[in-house]
This record gives sequence, C-alpha cells and structure tokens, in this order.
Amino acid sequence: MANNAAIREATATLVAAFERYNADFRRVTKRTQRRFERQDWAKMQLDAVERIELYGRSVRAATSEVRSELGDDCENREVWSAIKGQFGTAIADRIDREFYQTFFSSVTRRIFRTVGVDPAIEFVAEDVTPSEYTLDQVRTRKYAVRGSLEFVFDEMLTDYRFGTAYRNTEKTVAYLAAELDAYCRTRRDTMLIRRIEMLATVFFRGTRAYLVGRLHGSGWESPLVIALRNSDEGIYADAVIVSTNDVSMLFGFTRSYFHADLEAVGPVVSFLRALLPQKPIAEIYTVLGRAKQGKTERYRHFFQHLAQSPMDDRFVHASGDKGMVMEVFTLPSYDVVFKLIRDRFAYPKTMSRQDVKDKYTLVFKHDRAGRLVDAQEFRRLEFSPDRFAPELLDALLTGCSKTCRLEDNRVIIDHLYIERRLAPLNLYLKDAAADSAKAATIDYGQAIRDLANSNIFAGDLLLKNFGVTRHGRVIFYDYDELCLVTECNFRALPQAQDDVDEMRADAWYYVGPNDIFPEQFVQFLGFAPELRTAFLEHHADLLDPDYWNALKSELENGVHRDVLPYATKSWIELVQPGLYRPAFRPTTSKRS
Repeated sequence: MANNAAIREATATLVAAFERYNADFRRVTKRTQRRFERQDWAKMQLDAVERIELYGRSVRAATSEVRSELGDDCENREVWSAIKGQFGTAIADRIDREFYQTFFSSVTRRIFRTVGVDPAIEFVAEDVTPSEYTLDQVRTRKYAVRGSLEFVFDEMLTDYRFGTAYRNTEKTVAYLAAELDAYCRTRRDTMLIRRIEMLATVFFRGTRAYLVGRLHGSGWESPLVIALRNSDEGIYADAVIVSTNDVSMLFGFTRSYFHADLEAVGPVVSFLRALLPQKPIAEIYTVLGRAKQGKTERYRHFFQHLAQSPMDDRFVHASGDKGMVMEVFTLPSYDVVFKLIRDRFAYPKTMSRQDVKDKYTLVFKHDRAGRLVDAQEFRRLEFSPDRFAPELLDALLTGCSKTCRLEDNRVIIDHLYIERRLAPLNLYLKDAAADSAKAATIDYGQAIRDLANSNIFAGDLLLKNFGVTRHGRVIFYDYDELCLVTECNFRALPQAQDDVDEMRADAWYYVGPNDIFPEQFVQFLGFAPELRTAFLEHHADLLDPDYWNALKSELENGVHRDVLPYATKSWIELVQPGLYRPAFRPTTSKRS
C-alpha cells in the first residue's frame, strides 16, 4: 500500500488540479466582457463551448496525473479512502469547498467506474452540501434612494463602466428612473424604493450584459435586472426586469449559461436564491456555468426526496405519446423525467445510439435560446426495483437492456438523461382553456422561430415533442432529429405532372436526406381548426421555403439574430400608453 508521503502527494495533486480548473474557468469567463465590448458574438460562443468542455478535460488530466503518481496502488480502495480523508481536511476552510468535493468524486468515479455511490472513496450526496453563506458575504454595490432615482442610476452607470461608452448616459439614466417609477405605480401608490443593491459582477450571455440585484422598500423586496445592449452607437439599457417570473425565466433551465467572473460562487447562489426562492438550487448552479455542481445538487436533492417519499410513490411511464427512440419515465412526486435510449428504434427512425448522444451533446454546447431543455447526463445509477411500477421495469429491462439491468436486487442504469418535466403540448392543448390553448399555439410557432434564429431546426415538429412550462412557455425536448438550419435543404413541393403522380401514396419526386418541405408542416400537426387558424395568422411564413432559405443565407453569412430572454415591454407604456417608445433595438448584427 502507498505510504503516507504518496498519499499526501496525491492529495496535493488533486487540490491543485481543481484549482487549475477553476482558474482556467475564470480565465475563459473574464474574456467575455471584451467580447461584449467588441460585439464579437462568434468568439463569445466559442468561449462558451471551451468553458463547457473544460471540466471533462481537467478531470481526465487529474486522473492521468494521479495514476502516474500512485502506480499499482491507483485502484486500491484503502489508499483512496486515506486520500479522501486528507483531501477533506485540506479543503475544510476553502470557500466553495463543495466544488472541490465534486471534482474529487469525478476522479474516483472515473478510476473505479463506481455504480451507485461508494462513501469510502467519494464524497457522497450528503457530504456535498452547498456551503452556508450570509448575504453580507456577497460582493454588492448599495445605493440609497434619498431623492431622485436619476441620481442613483447616474452613480450606478459610473460604477459599471465598459471599454465601450454608453450611447447616451443622460437618456439611459432617465429611462431607468422612469421605468422603475412606472413599475412602482403599477403595483401601488405607496410603493417607494428605499435602497437598490446590485451584485458587483456583471453577468454576460449572448449579446447582452446584465446588472443583477434587488430593490428594497418598506416591507418589500423585488428583483432588479438591467439588460444592456451594445450597439454600433454605444451601450444602452435595453430592458428593466423586475417581475419575479421574468427574472426566473432569465435564470431558467432552457437558457444557456451565464458568464460571470465570480471569486466565490456560493455566496452569489445564496443571493440569487433569496431573489428566486422557488428556483431549484441545482438550476442556479447550472445557469452560472457550474453544470457539474448543478448535477451533484440535483442528484443529492432527488435521492433525498426518494428516500423520504412513500414506497408506493413509484417510477411510472411519463405522460404523453410513447417515443420511438427514448423510454421516458418519471416519479409522480418529483418534477423531472428520466430518458433512456432504446436498444432498437422503430421505423422510420434510422439513427444510431451514438447519433442520439451526439444530438444531446450539440444541445449542451449550443445556444438554447430559451427553447431547449437542459438535459443532464448521468451514469451508473442504482435504484431499488421496488420503486418501479412492474410494467415500467419490464419495459426498461427488455427495451433498454444495453443500459439497464437487474443485478443483486438492484436496478442498474448505466446511462440516462434527466430533464425538467413539462406538460406535453398535444395533451396541454386538449385540456387547456381556449385562450391558453391559443396562446400556446402561437408560442409554439415562436419556439420554432426562436430555435431557427439560433441555427437550430427541430426536425420533428409534432406537438408531442414540445412541452409547456408552468409559465406557459413552449419548449422543445425531443432531440433525436434536431439539426442545424444551415445543414438543411429547404425546398418547395414540386407540382404533380398528372393524376397518377397526384394519387401516389409515396412521394413521386426525389427526396434527399436533408430535404425539408415547409409547406407540409401544418398538415401533420393535428391542430383543431381554431388553433390552426391562430397558427397561420401569426406564423404562415414558417410554411414558406423562401423564409427558411433567407434565414439560412443570413446564418451562413455570419448574421447574428437576437433571441431575447426577456419581454421588451416597457413599464412606462403600462402606466401611460403611447407616452414612451422603446429605444432602437436592432435585431440582427453582422459582427462575428
């Protein structure tokens, strides 16, 4: 067995490996402000991918280094138990120590290919609990409101400076003050702002920078997010977001990760939890770019819930139509679904298992534009067979035998994806009130449009492949036929030459593997007549190949289309319609 010196060396190696990863994470994150100032959106997206890939590379490098140091003892559990003890002591006083613990466990799970959990050689879910922080540990800027809000925002814009100047500081200040004044008047006449507290760190995502904080009044608090846009004329405030629901969606599970250079993550997570108490902590970690920590927290929270729930709360098939590629199940008392790739795909599906995994990887690295669910990948989980409905367990063991098996009275699942549970759109439309169904239908078309603007074509547009969130927002979640718009060949339907062609069951014309015929979309959706009418009133151009080819050409030429994660409504407009028109908001940019 390795001696104490070797154990100390391995411990130091792993502590240093995490700190290198964390430094590299911050190095990539720091570049974002410069990208924003230069409107360099293409490089910003490359940075996002680099940062996502960084964790896996760092774990692999640390694993290789410690293997070299430990030699034959690298797979000795007693050695790793000793390393774990020393590692825990070494990081006991570190801020964000749960990140160190998760990194350590990633290494040991890679070495031992652990099934379930092994408390002797990894920090299990109960150990990796988020550190407790008080809100006064968060680095913020506080602004007392003693008179005009314009004085406050003038001071604030002085504090938050960029390499690009504000387009018109005086007008920006006036806009921010007027928006907050109007917001207060929409709530109640006596709603006065006493203090504004903002996180010192600027949050970046896509083409926007965000100042994130909260309003304090007498007996009330509200989130405050200011969205900043960098145009060719300079930076200006694009929106003032104060609704808890709107801020929650900004930090939601369908959004790409923020780039915010945080010296310590935990205190900021605590601050955001205070703003958004209904938001799962796993989602906050994830949207801050700490996807692995988000997975750890989701695992911890779910298995705690499972242990406390009654035994008759069993896994069952998820509601909705049965998929050809995935077996999908859920726990009724918990708001996620579990997705396993089937062993074989029914006709006409022709992709391989690896093709499906590649689609999920694409989503993980791509701008999700608020319309794609963040699917977290898990490996080698174990459950009690008693927690499964018999018909579900039979379906998993027979239809997903490559990844699911029964071993020593345990259900072992080698690979699955976990996503937030949504109401399938086709079922939602059957039960929803007329106004809600119409709104969801219109938003379904907008979801297709938003995805297309981010260079994603959903592929299979059937309603069953989309879900509805608790906010009524339509989200796409079936990725097996998803592809890039720039990979598609959008064609008009050829005209039949005679009645024989017209009556053929199959297409009489050649259809290539990437050919798409937009005119056919609406034929297969199964909309009720009134919903079909609503869809066509708002989105008839989605059935026109010219629309798609024009968009494809823009994307190929480097035109960036904004998909805003917030509504562009003005609070001033709500108070005095017609008084104020929003500032110029260009929707495309050729900067790359």
